[in-house]
Amino acid sequence: MTNKQQSTTRPDDPFHEGEREIQQRLGVRDNLSRTGKRAIRDHMIDQHRAFYEQIPDVFYGAHDSDGNLWASMLWGSPGFMTTPDETTLEIAPNVLAGDPAFDSLAENAEIGILGLMPHTRRRNRASGVVLARDRTSPSPSITVGIQQSFGNCPKYIQSRTTETAQARSGTVTNSDSLNDRHHEIISRADTFFVATHYTEQPAVGQGGVDVSHRGGKPGFVDVDDSGQITWPDFAGNRFFNTLGNLIRNPSAGLLFIDYADGDVLYLTGTAEILWHDESQSGFAGSERVIRYTPSRIVHATEASPWSWSEPEFSPFLDGTGSAWPS
Repeated sequence: MTNKQQSTTRPDDPFHEGEREIQQRLGVRDNLSRTGKRAIRDHMIDQHRAFYEQIPDVFYGAHDSDGNLWASMLWGSPGFMTTPDETTLEIAPNVLAGDPAFDSLAENAEIGILGLMPHTRRRNRASGVVLARDRTSPSPSITVGIQQSFGNCPKYIQSRTTETAQARSGTVTNSDSLNDRHHEIISRADTFFVATHYTEQPAVGQGGVDVSHRGGKPGFVDVDDSGQITWPDFAGNRFFNTLGNLIRNPSAGLLFIDYADGDVLYLTGTAEILWHDESQSGFAGSERVIRYTPSRIVHATEASPWSWSEPEFSPFLDGTGSAWPS
């Protein structure tokens, strides 16, 4: 069965049970049951197809061969992603040093995609399955069958421009606990990416692997002495893709990029939703809190190909905090 044939079986409601549970709990379900199927499509519209073909990198979420969930980034000259039709995304990327998931991407593997253009604050998300994997050519490539595609608002994206691109590789280390350098990268981050997965065999066009952006003022991500990571959940599009996955499956992968020196930090572990709002957590702008426990960490020094300008912080961050109460 082709991917397009599969997509015709998608349900009227693109949200799976976990997403619907969160939406119901927070009082937005009735509205989203009407608007969701207009916003979330089973194909890429022409605008999104053109977007993916213009950008020089893409974030993705996927599992490794042991079933661990990771978030990572692929990159190349604009045009390294092509869309031969509205449900097919072909990616012939450069792969970051230390990437823990790309080698495990094989036919039928689930994958989440996030395209982000920081200088315009534009982003589009998609999810689907790997239709083909080419391991024979000099550059590895995958073909993704798109099952969900939708745009996201510009909230919390810091505006940055890329200044140079080159393949770089320092050292790659693996560990099961955070060290001081890891703490430094996380605690000064203004941006990171989170991959989640809904596993309860939803209909085609529901669920799968998702990867999402999170942004805040430096200090919005906290790391305690035990190695647990905490961040606030700010008001978003109310789809609750990430939280809807986490309420049913705590597995999550995080990706931090040190925009100052190019280090990349990959984490896999589990996340828990804490129903603490701003008044309880003490963090301005927080509607909820996510607590994350990493189980494996991969640290690649100087792995990012980009040099970045200083950020212009999102105006949506006005009124949000930059430090957790001690």
